[in-house]
Amino acid sequence: MSFFGHLSRAVAVAGVVFAAGGSVAPAFAAPADVALLKSYIGEWRGRGTLVGANRETVVCRLSLTQGNADKVNYNGRCTLAGNQLSVAGTIAYIEASKRYEAAMSSNATFTGTAVGQKRGSGLVFNLRERDQDEEGKDLNISAQISLRDDDIGVVFEVVYVETGDNLRAEVPFTRQ
Repeated sequence: MSFFGHLSRAVAVAGVVFAAGGSVAPAFAAPADVALLKSYIGEWRGRGTLVGANRETVVCRLSLTQGNADKVNYNGRCTLAGNQLSVAGTIAYIEASKRYEAAMSSNATFTGTAVGQKRGSGLVFNLRERDQDEEGKDLNISAQISLRDDDIGVVFEVVYVETGDNLRAEVPFTRQ
């Protein structure tokens, strides 16, 4: 997988912004938790910068819609370094676990589930993964997705463990 392939995977890990349809457990959430999730339903656009050996613009769009029961579905797409990345998923508050969960899938072959925490009036999902490039070099991939008030922010990074070389992108989203 190329360096940009790992970046695409990091974006997928970030969910560019969340999680994948159908794999989140049944949600029986408190009304305030459901209301918090539903407050993000709508169309979002993001533009940020990818910094590594070069600077690249990252342009994204994201749609959050009402899912089954108390879930929120999302579907997003980003263009970065000449590549397209798409993600899809579902987020929900799982009453039995007393936590938010996001399950995701992407065209970058990443599928996973992240746990979110309520912070102030918003939610934060932190994701970390270790992987290797095609030469067997270790990479650390991390992402943070923040939903706060009327903003969504995504920060993701790929770091080569041996050299410390990295790619980092920050993409703020605004409601359209």
